[in-house]
Amino acid sequence: MLVFNCTEAASDFFSRVHKGKKITPVQRPPSTTIDDDQAGDSSELSQWLVHAITVQRKHVLLAIHLQTRYCMIFADMKKADVDGFVQAFTQRWMNNILNHAMRSGVLEWVEYPSMLERFTELNREFSFYRRSDRSAQGHLNEIVWMFKEDVADAGCLPPDEAAASRYDTRTNHFLRSRRLKDYFYPNEEMLIHWLQKFCGVSEVRAHEAGELSRQLNRERSDQEWALSQS
Repeated sequence: MLVFNCTEAASDFFSRVHKGKKITPVQRPPSTTIDDDQAGDSSELSQWLVHAITVQRKHVLLAIHLQTRYCMIFADMKKADVDGFVQAFTQRWMNNILNHAMRSGVLEWVEYPSMLERFTELNREFSFYRRSDRSAQGHLNEIVWMFKEDVADAGCLPPDEAAASRYDTRTNHFLRSRRLKDYFYPNEEMLIHWLQKFCGVSEVRAHEAGELSRQLNRERSDQEWALSQS
């Protein structure tokens, strides 16, 4: 089950007024803090924090996975279009991770039919709650700042899905930390999470894939450093 924890801005984005009555999918959360949800039987929950901003007069949504800090950005979204967001979210999430698995050389570990069946089963239901997370919001604030700077430099939002996916890849290449955990790459953590949750890959094998992803990240960092020195 997908759980979209919405900031105040995201709650407003998903809400609309019809004949003087506010219509919203955003509900009161079952608990005040997200950790309280996680304390129960929550192995099937996928917790995300969603935030909304406006850039160049367009609605932009950002969704960050609380466990891995993996983030996706959705530009030029239609206000209050819940189904449109969920569809765009699940499609982008799957495509991004499959592309990253291919670049990391572990795509053959994915049995696509069974992965798709489990992914669909676990993400068929979703809930929106008015609730935030201070740590994840801090990471989102950094990403928002970088995104606005990049849009200002480019003069436009990502023009299509391919460009948006490439921007996600860049965003998740930056090192982050969560609580007392050492620094990590969100794309690496999400690949490990994905392989275990949706592909039935063992923890040991999933971390082997993570190491391959880490090597890819290091090579990319070395290339970027070399270009900056040329």
